[in-house]
Amino acid sequence: MRPVRSTTGPVDPSVLDDLAGSGPRPGTPGDVVGGVVPTVVARPRGEADAARVMAAAARHGLSVVSRGGGTALDWGAPPRSVDLLVETAALTGIEHTADDLVVTVGAGTPVAELTDVLGAAGQRLSADPVRVGGTVGGMVATGVCGPRRLLFGALRDLVIGMTVVRADGVLTRTGGRVVKNVAGYDLAKLHTGGQGTLGMITSVTFRLHPTPPALRVVTAAVSSRAHGERMAAALRARAVAPSAVALDWPSEGGAHLHVVLEGMAEGMTARVDGVRAALGGDTVVSERLPEGWGLVPARGTLGFVACPPAESLAAAERIGELVRAADADVLVRGSVPSGALHAVFPPGTGADVIATAAEGVRSRPGWSLTLMRAEQHVHEAGVDLWGEVPGLPLMRSVKDALDPRHRLAPGRFVGGI
Repeated sequence: MRPVRSTTGPVDPSVLDDLAGSGPRPGTPGDVVGGVVPTVVARPRGEADAARVMAAAARHGLSVVSRGGGTALDWGAPPRSVDLLVETAALTGIEHTADDLVVTVGAGTPVAELTDVLGAAGQRLSADPVRVGGTVGGMVATGVCGPRRLLFGALRDLVIGMTVVRADGVLTRTGGRVVKNVAGYDLAKLHTGGQGTLGMITSVTFRLHPTPPALRVVTAAVSSRAHGERMAAALRARAVAPSAVALDWPSEGGAHLHVVLEGMAEGMTARVDGVRAALGGDTVVSERLPEGWGLVPARGTLGFVACPPAESLAAAERIGELVRAADADVLVRGSVPSGALHAVFPPGTGADVIATAAEGVRSRPGWSLTLMRAEQHVHEAGVDLWGEVPGLPLMRSVKDALDPRHRLAPGRFVGGI
């Protein structure tokens, strides 16, 4: 566990006066963000109150971090300071326009609650959560989703509108509540995955999909990289239209490929047969997703690997080789056809092992590895979380435009943004 630290002194009474009505209180070790104890914690009662809180923070020059379910507060780099932690628990609500396959959701709404509401109407948000207990705002702020991105796109592709409070406290809306809306700049994509460094998300509008009436998962063992590549190539040659082709490759116990098929019950048998023929050998067919589908372990160091889709198996193999050479373990899992993998290092894995794996991946052209969550000893060792980011100058200019005083989640994102 990271040691906690405070970066500020006692609470200024004038700050508490300006935050009155949003339940301000002193921060405690239970509110820690990346090892930093916030000075003040506030819980706005709605969007207008959130704007008022952010405006007060701007007047006092306070650094601000938002918190939803608290499941990703240790993602990214430790913030330089947290003068004000804004809880989104009261920013809830679900406005579901089922006929238009659209939903607008408060940022503090638990993802599980949204799933239940949509499921009761025979619809879903086709993005696999990677954490248990998260909120909609936190899911969007981290921007990470699971293997079904293959068919439905990444989370950012499902966002069609957003309400955000700017650093100066102004409430802004981008996009709309219909799928074909093209009004204004697509600022929602900037905030998706922005770690709260560009603004505070208060609500999000998503496009939805009907819940498929039938689901089948075909699972096969992967004996080697070459074997997995042959299976992936054979799948591409068949018109089976999988929702996901997910790899699970632990250091020990053998790798597996999971092919998810969704759609009408009619024709499902033929699709399953096509997948089994492509995979060859022994396969297992299930009507349920594997346990823990899409989720990443809540502890340890977590890396996100991006590579050309045709090189996904090579990337998984390379990470395993680098880590096993140091007599350590790693679990590599993710979407093979998307070239989007997670590398999960067990708690206590040495910083040198993680640094070697990161450098080994980043040394390959077209490959990258971002350490989205790192343990304290990894941070203390100065391991590079991001690697080379070609678009960093542009990202800095966007930060300067939207948060000129760099008060929002300072230092949590790439390049100290």
